[in-house]
Amino acid sequence: MEHRKRQTTFIKRLAWVLGSLILLGALAPVSGTTDLPQCREGDYYFEYTECDSTGSRWRVAIPLRPGECTGLPDPVQGTECTFSCVAGQFLEMTAQKCTPCPAGSYSLGSGIRFDEWDNIPPGFSLATYLDHSPSGEDGPACNGSSWTAQGSYVESNRDECSVALVYAVHLKKLGSVSFDYQYVDNNILFEFFIQNDQCQELEKSGEKWMKQTGNGQWGKHVVNLKSGTNVLYWRTTGVALGAKVVKPVLLKNVQIEGVAYMSECLPCKPGMFSGSSGSSSCEPCPRNTYSGRGASSCTPCNTSSHYALEAAAVCEARPACSESDYFQIHSVCDDEGQTQILYKWIEPKICLETPGAVALPPSGKREPCPPCNPGFYNNNTAVCLPCPQGMYSDGLTECQTCAAGTEPALGYKYIWWNVLPANMKSSCFNVANTKCDDMNGWEVSGDHIRSAAGGSDNDYLILNLKVPGFRLPTSVSGTSGTEFGRITFVFETICSADCELYFMMDTDRRNTNVVESWEGRKEKQSYMHIMTKNASVSYTWAFQRTNQAKDVRRYVNDMAKIYSITVTNAVDGQAAECRPCAVEWRQPGSACVPCPAGHYIDEKRSRCQECPPNTFLSGHHVYGLAACQPCGPGSRSDPEHRLCFSDCLFTHTELNQTLQFDFSPLGSTGSIMNGPSFTSKGTKYYHLFNISLCGPEGHRPVMCADNVTDLSDKASMATVVEAFICQSTIIPSEGRGFRAALSSQSVSLADSFLGATVEKSLRGVASRAELFHAPPTRVPDVSFFYRSRQTTASCERGRNTVVTLRCNPEKSAEGEISVPRECPAGTCDGCTFYFLWESSNACPRCTEADYHPIEGACRGGVQDIVYVWSEQRLCSGGRALPVKRSVPCEALGVWLKLGAGVGVFCAVLLLFLTYYFWKKNKKLEFKYSKLVMSANKEDSLPAADSCAILEGEELEGEGEEPEDDVLYSRSSLLAKLKVIATKGNRQSSEAVQLKSSQPERWVWG
Repeated sequence: MEHRKRQTTFIKRLAWVLGSLILLGALAPVSGTTDLPQCREGDYYFEYTECDSTGSRWRVAIPLRPGECTGLPDPVQGTECTFSCVAGQFLEMTAQKCTPCPAGSYSLGSGIRFDEWDNIPPGFSLATYLDHSPSGEDGPACNGSSWTAQGSYVESNRDECSVALVYAVHLKKLGSVSFDYQYVDNNILFEFFIQNDQCQELEKSGEKWMKQTGNGQWGKHVVNLKSGTNVLYWRTTGVALGAKVVKPVLLKNVQIEGVAYMSECLPCKPGMFSGSSGSSSCEPCPRNTYSGRGASSCTPCNTSSHYALEAAAVCEARPACSESDYFQIHSVCDDEGQTQILYKWIEPKICLETPGAVALPPSGKREPCPPCNPGFYNNNTAVCLPCPQGMYSDGLTECQTCAAGTEPALGYKYIWWNVLPANMKSSCFNVANTKCDDMNGWEVSGDHIRSAAGGSDNDYLILNLKVPGFRLPTSVSGTSGTEFGRITFVFETICSADCELYFMMDTDRRNTNVVESWEGRKEKQSYMHIMTKNASVSYTWAFQRTNQAKDVRRYVNDMAKIYSITVTNAVDGQAAECRPCAVEWRQPGSACVPCPAGHYIDEKRSRCQECPPNTFLSGHHVYGLAACQPCGPGSRSDPEHRLCFSDCLFTHTELNQTLQFDFSPLGSTGSIMNGPSFTSKGTKYYHLFNISLCGPEGHRPVMCADNVTDLSDKASMATVVEAFICQSTIIPSEGRGFRAALSSQSVSLADSFLGATVEKSLRGVASRAELFHAPPTRVPDVSFFYRSRQTTASCERGRNTVVTLRCNPEKSAEGEISVPRECPAGTCDGCTFYFLWESSNACPRCTEADYHPIEGACRGGVQDIVYVWSEQRLCSGGRALPVKRSVPCEALGVWLKLGAGVGVFCAVLLLFLTYYFWKKNKKLEFKYSKLVMSANKEDSLPAADSCAILEGEELEGEGEEPEDDVLYSRSSLLAKLKVIATKGNRQSSEAVQLKSSQPERWVWG
């Protein structure tokens, strides 16, 4: 759009100028302007009009100050629109002929080049893509983001904003654009694309997404251009999302071919020169010389007091020598096997050894050279040679042949650093200059290798190790494990500034990725990385003292040290030892044979033995039964004993109750996208988690992929992560100018299954149930525990993941996955992730105890029996609810009849007994009352002390009715029954003792 505006402005201006010239020519006789001076060559300049439909144009003269002179040259026929000069020439507009550039300048002919970035060159513009802030309004968060000129290059923004460097060019013929770039950090997305004047992106404009480069490496990108208007976009988008400061994208040497012509030559920039006419480029001034802009030669410096580096614009005064101007090295072993510490001035030497300056320390005393590295021998010479194939050595003794039943353990084991190994090299690189290109990046120092001095404090000091491939030991070559080798190194960084050590890896020469990095001072420690793919790989260590460019050396004593580097199973490695292997038969000299998958090596018998059931074989250790590690609870191993997995079935017994779970409906991929979240700049992003909980044997894990390379139709270059659980960062397309949402930073959170249990922890990993709300049912939660072996700087033991399955009948069959509220990213420390999966399918399988029958009424001799679930159904699947069934019945059942008969009998018996006891009690009361009354009437008789009344005695005569004045006792029924129960039967009579004042006597009836 900017180019279209400029183009339209130019056409209007040209039309105005032409119209003004015609108008001035027409009005000249009338207005009387014949007094104006005649125009000279310095009063105007030539330009071409726009090309017409026939491809022709006119050359017209345009005054610098309209109205100050007269007599401009008449328009003449111009050159063809496709005309251009060769490199080193320019189109001289007066004669319309190609003319060689004078000395001190250069020309690309039909191209333009941008190699000076003291400021953003004219013609370039910046475009910022703003996200909506959380409040929904566009904010100024990204207004300060920009590409920044850094002298010889331009660097991108370091934040998560999207900023594009834009340049519009109109080509008269087919052309191209090329540029050099450095792109080392995948926390930034870097794309280059082209649009036409209608803002339509050209689909076939080459690779849109740029390939990453290594630290200290420049990549070159070339794209063909069509004739007409081409708008070039270099756009970067940060996806660090609050992480550490990213490394920006660097851009330089932008060159565009296909412009119609160059009307003038470009002067050489300061520090450069062109010594002859017709130059297509400028050359840098040699060391200790300098030049200004447009120089045809370089001026020498007074080397006794001043110096100048290569391509210098001025000479600098030489400072007095200090401790930062020299460094130490170890000399190569001589013929006598001796070495010593040497001190050398940093080249190029710029300091002066004046009085009071620091002198170069003397060399150290000679010492015996360190031994050879394991797998090498010296053969009584100062040179270490690799052992022949099939032999081994510890570096101190001669090479020996491996015994029968063993094989050499191939690999690299570099623990002594007298010389740099043949498969390693060091280099130095600076993004702004080339003064350290010929220097060593690292120096050997006996028991370690250290970063060298370099040329500047912001140099990248690079150490590279190439491994052509990996080869598993013969005995385990038939396994299907995921580990082919591993690299382990011990390092230390000594820093006083913002130094950083990078560890990078390039697989099959495709892409260099930063595996891990360490900032600042780090104590001596070890780092290990596992190779899961058998391919050629290049390992790179890059150390930078500071990322701030300074002319004065301040941190030359800051350094990185690597003490040892070990690579296992390297295809061209040497053997430090021999390890047992399996043999076909026990005979001297028998060859090693590969063990089948899932077998370990019995060291005593030299035989392959299959691992026990439900154990898996460790990929880097196959010797002895201990190599077969047991699977965790709720898991089983595959037939090859390669890994442990869950078949989705789980059983738990508690309080004599067995719960059986079947998580098969949840075994397929489950996903959760939490967010949105916003960075400090307002960038919206989401976290996407894919979960493969369980499945049958051989079920595929989930995949997370970075779709940046997919968008550029380079699927082979895509970063794909396969794991039980993986995570990707999603940046939506709205507001960022992308055609689709971006998926980036895909990482594995779980590549091994530890087990499933209802316990709160497993193998040191806690489920932390307190992070989630309380369960709504009494069914216990089942937690699946996972672990990722890959370590990071913040997670030295790798990452852990816990997926808790909870029975919730109110949720759908697919369920709902959530993360803790206190940790919206799924993790509270960045190393352990927690997920809660609530589903009705997380309930145990149904059994007979989960439903009960209901019997209907008996109608017409038929009774219906239906089955219903318990009031709160806490089961899923398993035993189905029985169907309704009908059974014959009677209106009055046998048991009902029997019960009714028993009830009637009991009622009659109770009535009879009640009447019987009532009648008997009444007789006793009557007899007792009559006896008392009779005793009171006979005054001569003593008071009755006792009496004896025969049971069944008649009252004064047969058939007499009792008298009406009988007094009834008020004793309770319980007392009466007690009296009756204590009666004594003696010949059907009762004896009652009566008390009297007279001598004691008995009355018998």
